[in-house]
Amino acid sequence: MIFKGSAVALVTPFDESGNINFEKIKELVEFQIANGTDAIVACGTTGEASTMNDEEHLSAIKAIVDAVNKRIPVIAGTGGNDTAHSIYMSQEAEKLGADALLIITPYYNKANKSGLRKHFVSIANSVKLPIILYNVPSRTKVNIPPALVADLANNVDNIVALKEACGDLAQVAEVCRLVPEGFAVYSGNDDSILPLLSVGGSGVISVLANICPRETHDLVAKFFEGDIEGSRKLQLGMKPLIDALFIEVNPVPVKTAVNLMGFNVGDLRLPLAEMEEQNLEVLKRELVNWGLKIQEATC
Repeated sequence: MIFKGSAVALVTPFDESGNINFEKIKELVEFQIANGTDAIVACGTTGEASTMNDEEHLSAIKAIVDAVNKRIPVIAGTGGNDTAHSIYMSQEAEKLGADALLIITPYYNKANKSGLRKHFVSIANSVKLPIILYNVPSRTKVNIPPALVADLANNVDNIVALKEACGDLAQVAEVCRLVPEGFAVYSGNDDSILPLLSVGGSGVISVLANICPRETHDLVAKFFEGDIEGSRKLQLGMKPLIDALFIEVNPVPVKTAVNLMGFNVGDLRLPLAEMEEQNLEVLKRELVNWGLKIQEATC
């Protein structure tokens, strides 16, 4: 298992010129490790990877790998809708020292079942690293059926986990029922970490952990320690904050929140832009309600 617990889908900090802020990456990594985060995902959706060219993408992965320095696993997001390009990025991330890869379902071209299988198998066969499949049909419009997850889990040695963000607990349960022992299923939705754990999940790849790394770690840890009530209280207690983090498309609210907390991670890259004012006020209110200090007057 690559990790058990909470992995943060790390935001990518930019400087005033819009370039990657490598010094700030070090600061964010130290904050995460000091607060119990079990793994870091580099250049996922939350990291704005879709706005990066290959050089930037790989330099961000390297910066995170170097900053972590083997203390916890680094999972590199290298998937896309072009299999050949995903293979190239995956091989380069392996050379840079990533511990695992996160491979999203191909988007826009909407592969059929046989194409989807060949896509994942081709990437897996091109590297030695363990691979986490990423199912997020709300973004890609492609769903990985549970039977296909089980097929890949049983027949491709280095496909070892799934980040599941389908939003359908019945589908998650079916995946957990079908996959072999040792195959990890991680929640891709912060609002349903505990329900996924209850049917056999191994943790979460979290947006929330950017601002609440300790609580996100503890939510999972308490479940595995048998403190179900403690885990439940964290899940339900943070629900308003989680909702605020998704009041607009991710990563707009979470990067805004990280800035409000004083980390100065820079602007979003177009086509993402600043939050609508009424949504920003909701986000500020929920940050304060959870006890987080923000850098400007609150509503």
